Amino acid sequence: MNQNKLKTISNLFEGKEIRSIWDSEKEDYYFSVVDVISVLTDSVEPRKYWSVLKNRLKKEGSELTTKCSQLKMIAPDGKVRLRDALDTKGILRLIESVPSPKAEPFKLWLANLGSERIDEVFDPEIAIKRAINYYRKRGYSDRWIEARLKSILDRKGLTDVWKENGITEDKEFAILTNEIYKTWSGMTAKQYKDYKGLRKESLRDNMDSIEVSLTDISEEVTKRLAKKTKPKGLKENIKVAHAGGQVAKNTRAEIENLLGDSVVTKQNKLNYQYLEDKEKLENKK
Repeated sequence: MNQNKLKTISNLFEGKEIRSIWDSEKEDYYFSVVDVISVLTDSVEPRKYWSVLKNRLKKEGSELTTKCSQLKMIAPDGKVRLRDALDTKGILRLIESVPSPKAEPFKLWLANLGSERIDEVFDPEIAIKRAINYYRKRGYSDRWIEARLKSILDRKGLTDVWKENGITEDKEFAILTNEIYKTWSGMTAKQYKDYKGLRKESLRDNMDSIEVSLTDISEEVTKRLAKKTKPKGLKENIKVAHAGGQVAKNTRAEIENLLGDSVVTKQNKLNYQYLEDKEKLENKK
């Protein structure tokens, strides 16, 4: 596989290798603390530097050190060893704690991000324009962008109906969403993303037009049916979500019967691939 243009936090470090592990359950990366320290400080002993910084943070009452996980990572000599690792949020907090001139550009970047989000609170249109520009840069047409923004609004309409019907927890929303996907595609949202080779990327952004249409149909039918029948609680809403997915499943069957091919594809919009640690180790050998 080709690791070029790997879309992780590593891109912030001028192409220098930052060892990372993908947690598929939490859908987040864990990064080697020592690698980040090494890049930010040019220390000849980054592990010692981290040890001193860790003690300082503990004395200051920072919770950052308690967020560290011990994960197995491949060392330069090819052996696997336990290393301190932090998730994306933790690494960004670490950068803010490093007293190094090289860390200043990152701190400025974080400050600018915070400023942009505050501006968006006062003027939400800024966020919409930012999303449009992002999609245009990735090569999406204005027509696709218009449909995508509408689908986001439609999805919000579905979750609002679920809330009215007693759904309040994130886990419950995920269960209902998975029921819709499993019914029409045969896969949960996570399995669908794995099938397409995705991690943190949006599943719908990486669907082709038929896949998007089937997803839209299943959610729209679920929303209208839930609004009409007013099911209460998770168990009853699962039945409605299944019914909405079944409509899309039937439509999918008709389309595939005409085309002679599956409409659920492995296609995605990524211009990069992920290289697993196992493959890195095999390559070194």
